[in-house]
This record gives sequence, structure tokens and C-alpha cells, in this order.
Amino acid sequence: MGTRLTITPPEDYDLARDVCSYGYFVLAPNHWDPDARSLTRPLELESGPATVVITQSGSGPSSKRQRAAALRAQFDRPLARPEQREARARIARMLRLDESAGHVRAFHAVDPRWKRSGRGRLFRSPTLFEDVVKTVTSCNVAWPSTVKMNERLCAVCGRRTPSGLRAFPRPERLARTRAGTLRGRCSVGYRDARLIELARRFARGEIPEPWLTDPATPDDEVFAFLKTLPGIGPYAAGNIMQLLGRYSRLAIDTETFRHARTVLGYDGSDAQLTKRVRAHYEPFGDHVFRSYWFELWDFYESKRGPASGWRREAIAKTFTAAQF
Repeated sequence: MGTRLTITPPEDYDLARDVCSYGYFVLAPNHWDPDARSLTRPLELESGPATVVITQSGSGPSSKRQRAAALRAQFDRPLARPEQREARARIARMLRLDESAGHVRAFHAVDPRWKRSGRGRLFRSPTLFEDVVKTVTSCNVAWPSTVKMNERLCAVCGRRTPSGLRAFPRPERLARTRAGTLRGRCSVGYRDARLIELARRFARGEIPEPWLTDPATPDDEVFAFLKTLPGIGPYAAGNIMQLLGRYSRLAIDTETFRHARTVLGYDGSDAQLTKRVRAHYEPFGDHVFRSYWFELWDFYESKRGPASGWRREAIAKTFTAAQF
């Protein structure tokens, strides 16, 4: 039997709502089971990968509970004590367990539209490296291609867990991969050399993650640094900002313009729309991305139903990359 960990989440935490809050939850190696309401994925640990299945008893609208139920993390192999600490840290980052109920309430105070549903956390990856790669693979491409790229990256470059699943590639592995392999076998197209260079910088310790996540570091400095990375423009930098827990920037792309026209009722050129959108969300201060994103997510759910019931196969056929 593998190790089983019990994790105490913030008092308002709901696994189904808070996992199914951002499109990366349907990208490999993540697998959300709408029926079991569980998240399964391999985690890369220092001593080797392990598959974890995360569940929460009574997962549902948090307003029906006084306090969130504990999370259960079942692994497919025994974990030594250091691995358990590492796994807890990976899970905490992925599920944003570092964002307390008070932190979410501060968002609701600024934008009370989401108080009743409890929305506030956005799903992300266990590591910053995976978040950056997923951001690069979601730019300038249709969503089915984003899905395929991440599936192939795991299949070709990821290590296998005891239960047979492939983990997301480590930076060291991707840094050693030939550009032709990434282009030919992983379908990443023009991103091949950029992904390799990003992986090399992570592997060499050139990405100052503690500085990037330190609340004392100004958002402007983080944004400027991110734009110096290979393949990271203003949109990608804005998206990585929110994946770092910095919500003061919008990530503006063609989907933003669709939202501006069809939901906000704006018209004009892209430049005019950008100006109006920024002005529209400015009152939300340091929470502008969350207010913007949950408007988008609400629109998607109005078309397809609650995200916790979405299945990857159906999503890949009907959504574009920009819509996640």
C-alpha cells in the first residue's frame, strides 16, 4: 500500500470548485474525475515520481458546511518522511492552500459577486516550471493543440510512476531534449527552442522563484522580469503573474476582446477595447485578474454547465486555447 496523507485545507475550501476553476485542470498530467470528484496526477518528487489521488469527503458548496472537510491524498507507493513534506508542498501550491479563507474574503469584499459561490482560488500546477510551460503551450494555438502538446510532453519526456502514469517533465529532462524531438514528437512547433531554453534556465537555478513570490517584491519588477524570459510576452507574463498569486495584472488576448464585445457590450478597435477593459476592472485593484477571470468562467459555465462536470474529451473539441 502507498502512503496516505491527510491535509487540513482552509476552512472555506471546496475541492471540486477550487480545482475546476482554471483550464489547466484538464491538461495532462491532471485528470479530474467528475463522477468520483477526485483529482489524479503524478507528482515529481526528488526520489522519483508518484501518482496521487486527491479527494475530499462531502465536497460541495462550502456554505453547507461549517468547516471544510479534510483532503485525502493517496499515493501509489510509500513515501519517506522527506518525500511526504515535499508532496504536501506540491499539493499546497497546486490547490492554492496557501490562500486562506481571510485572503478570499478580502477578494469578496472588493468584488462581492463571488461571495455566495465562494469562488476565489484559481487552480495551478505543483511547480512554477510546469505553469510556465503550460502558459507557453497555450499561446497562439487552438485548445485541442494545447491539450495534445501537454499530453505528448508527458508521454515523451515524463518519468513513469509505479501505477504507469507519466509525470510532467522535469526541467533537467526537458533541457536535454533535442529541439527536433519536441517539434516532431511533442507537436510544439516554433516553441521547441524556447521551451528548451526555459528548461535550462530553471535547471541552472536562474529563475529566482523566492524573489518572484515574495510579497515585498513589487509587481512591476516581477512583470518586467517575466518578459525577459524566452517566449514570454505581455499576455504570458500577465498570466504567469496570477499563477504566482499576483492578481493585479490582466492577461489580455483575443478572448478578452470577445468578452468585451459579447458580455461587457463594448465596441471598437483592439486598442480601444484594451483601454476600456482596463478601466472597467481598475476598481478591483489588486484583484483585477480574479474579477475578470471569474466573469469569463461564469460565461463558460453558462454554456456547458458547472466545470466540475466537464470531461476533457468534450472540452478539447469545443473550446479554444484562449478560453482557458
